[in-house]
Amino acid sequence: MRVAAVFGLNQIVSHGFGLFLFAALVPLMRESVAITNWHIAAIGALTQLSYLAGALLLGVIGNKVCSTRLVLTTGSLTTVLLYSMSQLQSPLIITSVLVLLAASASISWGAIVEILGRHAKPERCATHLSFASSGTAWGYGLNGLLILLVVPTLGWQRSWQIAAVFGLIVVLFTWRLLTKLNRQPSTHTTSVQAMIPVSQLFSTIIRERTALFACVVSFLLGFSTMPFANWLSTYLNEMQLPDTLGGYTWTIAGVTGMFAGVITGWIADRTSHATALMIIFSGFALSLMAFVYDPTQFAVLAGFGYGLMYFPVWGILAGWIRQSFSSTATMQICSICMVTFGLGGALGNLLAGFIRDATGSLALVYIIVTTAVSFMVLLTLLIMRASSSKDSKLSLTV
Repeated sequence: MRVAAVFGLNQIVSHGFGLFLFAALVPLMRESVAITNWHIAAIGALTQLSYLAGALLLGVIGNKVCSTRLVLTTGSLTTVLLYSMSQLQSPLIITSVLVLLAASASISWGAIVEILGRHAKPERCATHLSFASSGTAWGYGLNGLLILLVVPTLGWQRSWQIAAVFGLIVVLFTWRLLTKLNRQPSTHTTSVQAMIPVSQLFSTIIRERTALFACVVSFLLGFSTMPFANWLSTYLNEMQLPDTLGGYTWTIAGVTGMFAGVITGWIADRTSHATALMIIFSGFALSLMAFVYDPTQFAVLAGFGYGLMYFPVWGILAGWIRQSFSSTATMQICSICMVTFGLGGALGNLLAGFIRDATGSLALVYIIVTTAVSFMVLLTLLIMRASSSKDSKLSLTV
């Protein structure tokens, strides 16, 4: 688990800070930076498109570039960009930096999937991947602490600087780990094709049920979770709720994700990946229904459901794909999953910005988000039923 823990630290930096610290701080940054609602919508859409572009690039060249080099390069770039955010005042330049951070985050996670898929034992692959992906949850928790403890006394600029210092420390830890890891052989070998030719990648995804399901779910994940996260602080501010409620919500989401990553990954390895997905999707859907009913009372519950679902889902999906494909092919398919995630996130954020501008409220946005997550539950039920039918036919044949 030491390897997974170090990669979890990378997720704190690349995703927790790189993708989500801005969403947590934007209501406070608007006091000194002229960021409008359309800036927020554009940033949300462009960062998801950038995440998409980074993932697509990784899917094409990932087999040609050393994964360890990618992890170190993206970690170093993210650290520099996080520090630069504390010095910027122009919304245009801030947008450009956030776009680069998003692309770096997607490339970093894809490389982590390949490394863990190559070195983790098959029976613990989902556990390790979910534990690593839950590092984003630690970032959420730290974001909440920055809002509650750092911003009131030192200002929002100091939060970005603290994130950058943390990033530098993580890069040093990662470099030391990867130096040792590269001297060790892979934990297991496989006869499955090591790489899917780029010309056959999309046709493979369409033919293979597991890969297709992962890509469709990833689209819905982006469509639902990105508007939820990017607009949550703005929505709570719109309802004239205290800033501390947002801080508590982010913190609860992070703390929940810290434990959910290990627990749901263990469930996936011990029972089935579909069962683990059903648990986390149902939990988020129910919490969203409560949040839509009464945002004032159930904002923290929505944070709990979000933490339960969002952070471990990437590890569970990657572990499921790894059961049928090599580590390199898994990285390629996960890259396409991130592409569909980026498309969904861009569409969701643009729709949220349009609704906010047209109605003056974000209430309808969260109703749509709840509907999308409920559809994910239905998809998982269908895949579980299809798997049960297939297993029954096999047992009858035997």
